[in-house]
Amino acid sequence: MLVYRAVPMQLACHPVNDCPDRATAQAMMMRCIERLKVTVPGSRISAGPDAKLFVLPEYFMTGVPMGMSIPKWAGLAAVDVDGPEYTALAAIAQNAKVYLAGNAYVRDKHFPNVFFQGSFIFDPAGKLILHYHRLTSMFTPTPHDYLDKYLDIYGADALFPVAKTPIGNLACIASEEIQYPELVRCFALRGAEVFCHPTSEPYKTGLTPKDIMKRARAIENLAYVVSANSAGMIGYPFLDNTCDGLSKVIDFEGRVLNEAGFGETVAAASDINITALRRARNAADINNFPTRLRMDLYASTYARKDFYPPNSLMTKDPTPEHFKGLQQQVIERLRKLGVIEAE
Repeated sequence: MLVYRAVPMQLACHPVNDCPDRATAQAMMMRCIERLKVTVPGSRISAGPDAKLFVLPEYFMTGVPMGMSIPKWAGLAAVDVDGPEYTALAAIAQNAKVYLAGNAYVRDKHFPNVFFQGSFIFDPAGKLILHYHRLTSMFTPTPHDYLDKYLDIYGADALFPVAKTPIGNLACIASEEIQYPELVRCFALRGAEVFCHPTSEPYKTGLTPKDIMKRARAIENLAYVVSANSAGMIGYPFLDNTCDGLSKVIDFEGRVLNEAGFGETVAAASDINITALRRARNAADINNFPTRLRMDLYASTYARKDFYPPNSLMTKDPTPEHFKGLQQQVIERLRKLGVIEAE
């Protein structure tokens, strides 16, 4: 039987926004990573000795741009896949003999002066077995904004990577992307069994929309969701604990196995039972949703070009005004088509 512990690491984020230069920001990032050298293996004290998958929160070592221009943030806080930060994270996974997933702003030599939000998974040998560039974002660039160029360089398989490992088939979903069923389904249809979900989201009592959608994505895809939230964003003009709590593990029937409260903790650590998941996926059953998809019914609807257009940044700079204006154009187009009604 394939069962192990997954550990959402709920960590406080200390942003680099006030750093005067990249060297200072990089030093802060490396201090964050140095701490993980102790806390990742040390988390087995409370999570259990069979902890094999650790998931870090969204942008855990930098914070968010907070109005900083895309080029400036790329120069200050975005890292390189072959740089010292990823090298140090790889060493943590190797030394602790775990799978380590997380999220960072990353630079790409093919797309100068911008960054993508990248999610990663390192295996117990320290090898980068998955690197995913976030595809849906409100105010920051994504591969979809340069789609033709991105596909020419990396190919279609790079859009929805799945790592097939001895602990199951792993994928990464960044933050609000969990709210897009089509996006998550694309990973599931490539075999993903465990969705690693680095996030940074506000704590609220009761179910939030994002929390509801975590459960929905688990149920409809027969998959586990391992969601790691921030334990506070320290040093921004909003209150430190605005984004805190809610880290959790959800099983393939939508049950929350464990959920963390406030603060830095691994209290949400839970068992992942891949054997049970595969049994459910192989059953001729009314709740085996992926096997009952009638894709030819949906193909023509999803092939429409009326919605958010690709390649929007091929000849433009990524500014908040650009993204807002583009969304407004989509709204107006959908009004004319009768997809949404005017107020």
